[in-house]
Amino acid sequence: MGGGSHNKIEDSSTKISQTSSFSAATASAMETPNNVSDNNMNSHHCVDIAMEVHHQVVPPPHRSSLQKLKSKFKETFFPDDPLRQFKGQPCSKKWILGLQYLFPIFQWGPNYSLKLFKSDIVSGLTIASLAIPQGISYAKLANLPPIVGLYSSFVPPLVYAVLGSSRDLAVGPVSIASLILGSMLTQEVSPTKDPLLFLQLAFTATFFAGFIQASLGLLRLGFIIDFLSKATLIGFMAGAAIIVSLQQLKSLLGITHFTKKMGLIPVLTSVFHTRKEWSWQTILMGVSFLVLLLLARQLSIRKPKLFWVSAGAPLVCVILSTIVVFAFKAQHHGISVIGKLQEGLNPPSWNMLHFRGSHLGLAIKTGLVTGIISLTEGIAVGRTFASLKEYRVDGNKEMIAIGLMNIVGSSTSCYVTTGAFSRSAVNHNAGAKTAVSNIVMSVTVMVTLLFLMPLFQYTPNVVLGAIIVTAVVGLIDIPAALNIWKIDKFDFIVMLCAFVGVIFFSVQGGLAIAVGISIFKILLQVTRPRTVVLGSIPGTDIYRDVHHYKEAMTVPGFLILSIEAPINFANSMYLNERILRWIEEFETEDDMKKYLSIQYVILEMSAVSAIDTTGVSLFKDLKKAIEKKGMELVLVNPLGEVMEKLQRAEETSDMMTVDKLYLTVGEAVALLSSSMKGQSSAKYGAATQGDEN
Repeated sequence: MGGGSHNKIEDSSTKISQTSSFSAATASAMETPNNVSDNNMNSHHCVDIAMEVHHQVVPPPHRSSLQKLKSKFKETFFPDDPLRQFKGQPCSKKWILGLQYLFPIFQWGPNYSLKLFKSDIVSGLTIASLAIPQGISYAKLANLPPIVGLYSSFVPPLVYAVLGSSRDLAVGPVSIASLILGSMLTQEVSPTKDPLLFLQLAFTATFFAGFIQASLGLLRLGFIIDFLSKATLIGFMAGAAIIVSLQQLKSLLGITHFTKKMGLIPVLTSVFHTRKEWSWQTILMGVSFLVLLLLARQLSIRKPKLFWVSAGAPLVCVILSTIVVFAFKAQHHGISVIGKLQEGLNPPSWNMLHFRGSHLGLAIKTGLVTGIISLTEGIAVGRTFASLKEYRVDGNKEMIAIGLMNIVGSSTSCYVTTGAFSRSAVNHNAGAKTAVSNIVMSVTVMVTLLFLMPLFQYTPNVVLGAIIVTAVVGLIDIPAALNIWKIDKFDFIVMLCAFVGVIFFSVQGGLAIAVGISIFKILLQVTRPRTVVLGSIPGTDIYRDVHHYKEAMTVPGFLILSIEAPINFANSMYLNERILRWIEEFETEDDMKKYLSIQYVILEMSAVSAIDTTGVSLFKDLKKAIEKKGMELVLVNPLGEVMEKLQRAEETSDMMTVDKLYLTVGEAVALLSSSMKGQSSAKYGAATQGDEN
């Protein structure tokens, strides 16, 4: 073993005898120690047969430190191996593949047809009818001028159509990112007292959001967003949906003076303290259009083929309410309207980006939070619809596309955008085939910006509030919450903390609490790994957890433990204490049942994928403690990296010998129990001979 040579089974007779020898050895292991009257010849014969099938645990092939580092780096940051498509290709083909990799539009563009365009133009016009009222509404949710919401539905979709890899993702402003951006910036800057600075900080936060998103993609650090677990997002989205809906009470009730805080208690307090400002005309209009929108949404849910009803309902409500206000001069009777909006395409805004000053930290912090949240939503939505159509979305490329989309947007009067679930669902149901649907939507918004802006002058704010409430209602996923409760109670607590944190504290506070609890859960799993006692399933050489399988039986003379996690500095002390406690508990049970005392402690290490220097010291300490008790420590199937480090360390190199290493628990028990039986027979023979003398 020390020389690292490989033992091979050279003839078929040994292979044939393997099963029978294992069965015989295992059967002998299950016998009670009182059956020591077998003759020495049979015992030694059993040992000889069993030894024939002892397969050595061989070390992995030698690799230099540079090779190991390269392999680790590749598996960590390039698990998808994006360069594999370039192998063996001529230089000209590599240039084409590289262009297609960077700009996915060159993959499907050359094969684009009129038939595909017919589908894309229908879906593009459909999502445009949803994007226009949503853009105006979400901009108001972010405390930004409504026109900025339309700008954000014009330029970013064009950028995504060139760089994005999803066929169904429809990009634009989303409610959650709008809420977070507005609430975080409002903490330090008032959108009413200093609207210009607020707008500048919104564009700057959008730039940093895009920079962070693109950086994560370029550096292939997408695993960072995985810290936002499904449970966290469900709780966060539900809490944010309720907060967003409560914020719309200002528009739905016609309140003029409303709190800027986001918590449940401040909002409800503000609502009831301003009852004198309530407008029955506004309430009547708001309830009417809210019911209409909810009915349209419910109809589309029950009959998916009627998706266009829900998609077109917001625009229909905007048109109808605008006509009503204009016809009855309702703006003079307590119903507030948007007012005149600026015509024309996006003006440049790179001169409004702030990279210095006292508010730079606020812009970076807001960009970080909104960037991570919107990135998570965009990638989750893209992957959801990609799985429905059975194609693949590259997460890192999506990060780069969404990031560059926001960087360009920050210079063209846009705020944070991503793939919206509601718009993408409409896009998918409308039959979108490629990202051209985003281009069609963008062109439709462009026409609106150039020619149709005066039509929105009389659009009432109450309808925009109703549109927002209808959009965010779908974020409250009660069946998913119940499913989490059914599967994992700890995840349910995480979800509940995110929900309660958003409701009672703040959007970013609730998110931070949920992420903190999720990380605590991960640390708990790392620092307190699971160890279980294994027992033999009768009639087989399979060993399983004795607390899981009732038929699993412990083997006399053996304590077989399975370690189910990597071993490192964070858990080695716990493992040391836990294994020694297992031995003490097992010895107590042996005394009670009058079984043979433990002679071997077997550690099954198939699940130990990694180990560090502190983990290596664990085995040295365990070996000393176990030998003091008159037992031996045996390892089963240590993996490549673990075995290398244990061999390399002086304090554990003596544990890497043939008689201390086994490929399976069955083989270890068979060989060691045969050896134990042989020793018992020898002692019995010696004692008998002494009596005769």
